[in-house]
Amino acid sequence: MKLLLRAHESRWLAPAAIGVAVLVTLLLTAGPIRLAGANPLAAYERYVITPLTSFGGIGEVLLASTPLIFTGLAVAIAFRVGYFNIGAEGQYLAGAIAATIPGLYLPGLPALLALPLALAAGALGGTAWALLPAWLKRRAHIDEVVTTLLLNPVALLLVQGLLNGPWRNSQTGFPDSDSFGAGYTLPAIVDGSRVHWGLIIALLLVVATWIVMSFTPLGLRLRAAGQAGAAARFSGIHVSSLQWRSALVSGAVAGLGGASQVLGVQHQLTASIAVGYGYTGVVVATLGALSAGGVLLAALLLGTIAVGAQNASVVLHVPSQMGAIVSSTLLLTVVSAMVARHYRIVFGHGRVAGTRTEDDIEALGQPIRAPEADPARTSDTGHESEKVQ
Repeated sequence: MKLLLRAHESRWLAPAAIGVAVLVTLLLTAGPIRLAGANPLAAYERYVITPLTSFGGIGEVLLASTPLIFTGLAVAIAFRVGYFNIGAEGQYLAGAIAATIPGLYLPGLPALLALPLALAAGALGGTAWALLPAWLKRRAHIDEVVTTLLLNPVALLLVQGLLNGPWRNSQTGFPDSDSFGAGYTLPAIVDGSRVHWGLIIALLLVVATWIVMSFTPLGLRLRAAGQAGAAARFSGIHVSSLQWRSALVSGAVAGLGGASQVLGVQHQLTASIAVGYGYTGVVVATLGALSAGGVLLAALLLGTIAVGAQNASVVLHVPSQMGAIVSSTLLLTVVSAMVARHYRIVFGHGRVAGTRTEDDIEALGQPIRAPEADPARTSDTGHESEKVQ
């Protein structure tokens, strides 16, 4: 049995791989759901279908998906250029902290000034939190995975320190900030719904990212830097500069997500802001294949599962953490299937059309040699030339 690399892939192969991954996920998670005392089919219905059967359920799905779109897009922007930003959680929290500053100290501003100011502060906060790892990567070549990851708990400690210190609620004494001024509230998109204009901002960012990545020379350079950094440098692309700028943009997008959450949902800074949206953003970006459209779909899927998990917990008495198990299993199976689709299994020792063996791949890197001349033929040709003369 051999595992051979496919020379060509059919268009249906990627969708088929995702379909197989979904089926495998259902099979793998059926056991834990059964052990929890519920019918797997009923649980899957609650996870995926029930949240989409009512107006209120759809609204909750969109609300849960909004921060995931921000953090997933932030991670995808950085990953696409080869900068592995695992710090979206810290940048998200930094954006929430920065947006809280004008909300607490300039409470009387009208909405026309308050909202742009708070959103800009959130973007700057996320950018500032992403600045140090990006600078260390560019100047000292320090691995950004380590530095961005280590800054996440620092941001969480900063939130806790502020809420237990200078920003402790002046009326209740609880570790929550005071409520923001009236002008710092992102309005609802539809009356009677909790879905706010942060979703519109997230969708605009998705469209802008898709246009830049797909239709501009900058997008071409970004993709080249991420897919083949050495070749991009050889062709004159400044990979380090692109990674530096993408890291800062990634932090700004994550910071906007934090600002959107405190302005549109909580209207104050609370400890509950740190629920792991930044870490889930890595899952969203991976499931979305680092594309803007894929991030949107993956965020909506995980938002649906999150809302459905709460519903299943109440109705079927399944632990709400089961939704996270389903999402994590789906990530592993999708990634495995997308890698496996590049190969085919061959039994026996024969060659199969449309595949490449290791010898073939190694041979592609060898220089082409001219065939050696036949001495006898050269001698005969020489004699014939003499006769003609």
